[in-house]
Amino acid sequence: MPEYLRSPQLARASECLVIAVDLQEKLLAGMSDREDLLARCRLLLRGARELEIPVLATEQYPQGLGSTEPSIAELIPHAAAKKRFSSVETLDLPCAGERDDDRFRVIVLGIEAHVCILQTVFDLQSLGYEILIPVDAVTSRNAIDRQTALQRMQSMGVTLTTVETLLFECCETAEHPRFKTVSRMITGRE
Repeated sequence: MPEYLRSPQLARASECLVIAVDLQEKLLAGMSDREDLLARCRLLLRGARELEIPVLATEQYPQGLGSTEPSIAELIPHAAAKKRFSSVETLDLPCAGERDDDRFRVIVLGIEAHVCILQTVFDLQSLGYEILIPVDAVTSRNAIDRQTALQRMQSMGVTLTTVETLLFECCETAEHPRFKTVSRMITGRE
């Protein structure tokens, strides 16, 4: 039987890294979908840990906007403080082709879609990264700002997806050693 060739459009855990942007308590207070957003972000971060996908995180001006929400903070190694809206400079990311690993896809989650997410995404693209946005793990205070930002990013080649889709894509098969754990997380049986 010939080797199975997977579509290059599908994400592999070994190709991805996650950036969690500004999931801070004071910023989250202004989000109408706060609890749903946090649940989806926690699911993605827990899944990333299971699938050994590296996670980076930022906090926008923590001296004034406070620290990362505790249920998120326990799932990230460290949140880098920033003042620039884009996270790229603060995280000091190399160009995608200059990495020591094969990670050229970045999953970006957090707030706000039309400010820090959008600027981070476009800066990542300028460094050669492919971007995946789980739409259920990004938000803005205003629905029109979120929707417009998602449309703008998609028009620039960003892939819009969901947390569940990404986690199953990264598992690839029910035979993946972490599939059962990830599946239980997704279905809430864990």
